[in-house]
Amino acid sequence: MAANSEKFENLLNLALDATAREREKSLQLGVGYEPEEQRWELIVKYSGNIMRLAKENPQIKVIELMNEYAILYVPENAMEQVAMAAEVEYVEKPKRMYFAVREGKQASCITPVQTARYNLTGKGVIVAVLDSGIDYSHPDFRNEDGSTRILALYDETLDREFTSEEINQALAASSEQERFRIVPSRDSSGHGTHVTGIAAGNGRASSGVNRGVAYESPLLVVKLGTQEPNGFPKTTQLMRGLDYAVQKSLEYQMPMAVNISFGNTYGSHSGTALLESYINDVSNYWKTSISIGTGNEGAARGHTSGVLEQGQQREIELGVGEYESSLNLQLWKSYVDQYDVILVHPSGSQIGPIRQVQGPQHFVMGQTELLIYYGEPSPYNLYQEIYIDFLPAKSYIDAGIWKVVLVPERIVQGNYDLWLPGQSVLNQSTGFLYPIEETTLTIPSTAEKVISVGAYDARYNQLADFSGRGFTRQTNQVKPDIAAPGVDIRSAAPGGGYAVRNGTSMATPFVTGSAALLMQWGIVEGNDPYLYGEKVKAYLIRGAKHLPILQEYPNPQLGAYGIIVSS
Repeated sequence: MAANSEKFENLLNLALDATAREREKSLQLGVGYEPEEQRWELIVKYSGNIMRLAKENPQIKVIELMNEYAILYVPENAMEQVAMAAEVEYVEKPKRMYFAVREGKQASCITPVQTARYNLTGKGVIVAVLDSGIDYSHPDFRNEDGSTRILALYDETLDREFTSEEINQALAASSEQERFRIVPSRDSSGHGTHVTGIAAGNGRASSGVNRGVAYESPLLVVKLGTQEPNGFPKTTQLMRGLDYAVQKSLEYQMPMAVNISFGNTYGSHSGTALLESYINDVSNYWKTSISIGTGNEGAARGHTSGVLEQGQQREIELGVGEYESSLNLQLWKSYVDQYDVILVHPSGSQIGPIRQVQGPQHFVMGQTELLIYYGEPSPYNLYQEIYIDFLPAKSYIDAGIWKVVLVPERIVQGNYDLWLPGQSVLNQSTGFLYPIEETTLTIPSTAEKVISVGAYDARYNQLADFSGRGFTRQTNQVKPDIAAPGVDIRSAAPGGGYAVRNGTSMATPFVTGSAALLMQWGIVEGNDPYLYGEKVKAYLIRGAKHLPILQEYPNPQLGAYGIIVSS
């Protein structure tokens, strides 16, 4: 087994060293591992002929993506082969992603664009939604004659593509049972249906009252995820879905606005992981604009940070609630800074200083097992990570106040950041006692070339407290790029009606739809054939307006420019 390979990210190295029980208990370590097949799913950046691996070992499955990225399925006993392959530059394991759920269109000034002399409706521009699927029978996603507006629906849980012809055949079925026999794809959570309705619903079920932004855009839907009942999609599935969407838009020879309303908290938040690099590369590949929500971690107490100075140690207090079954902690620092790390149990006992050696370290404190990994910089990451996984010896990890003590030895920069998993997987009482709201945007909204979208409350013209904040860590890139309404947003729901939801998940499709309107004006109508990618972002942020409650721009709450205005 190729544990501690420098080609492997820290988390993968630790996961390879972990036992089957530790992987099962951890929120992170088991993601991407298939215990029955004893194989790993991997994200690989390569150069040359990656298919050589599959030819040499037929048990290795390779799915090539654009720009020399690939998804590999590798037996555990063949990981050494991957590590030694000359074509393989760097390898990461998948991470689990979560929904960014918590007077939308009118508040964002989109209606005047639709009704004024421009008459922009999204016609000729694909709106692609990578999410939980769609209720394809909902009237808002059908034309006046009842036919579907969906060009294609790719359901990853079924590993199957459904064409518009098949969807129309299903819509013509005499019963619901027959309909789902023809196209057996459902949106169980309703998240994808809601998001698609905001971006591009035509409002037919409400006589136009709940009409979305680009309401005449053709739709491309990717249902992310697996067949697990409560499973969230992984980063690998997002990459495959994005690859599919771009390839389809090329096939149709149509510009495309992509919506991603998922994210997670694992990573340096500097925009340097393979997922972010891949999305940046794909954004340059075709006439594409990609909008991603900054998540709902702004008020979640899942981030803290500070500056360590020579001669002054810091105590970081972490409250762990009762019945917490798993927890992990990332500490990101400058590689040039050297300091000891001591971990203090709620009982007062401590371990440390933790040895500053690369590789896994194992400890037991009370009824909690600790897996600790001191990482190194990588070809894609300038910073150092210290990763701590808290696992229960029995059912739950020890509740109370844990402390991470930083004792400086040699400080040059001093900046440090710590992140917990997202609020959706933790007890409400778990979090840092002194949280920092800045740099709570989720990954991959940290990618440089996407439009990163925060949320505001249009009723009161103020920032939504849950909205993930910028800027990015160390690179200090101004994020979010823009904000849109994300509180009490009414949109399509499975079954043909409407529902109200909150979150940056709901803010992002306002921007996606607005990008489609701009590309219609520029590319489809011939006013600016180069209006895609970064140029769409530039147009949107130039038209943004400032919220009166915030005087200084740029700021971590709304980024450089404020809230979306498309008029």
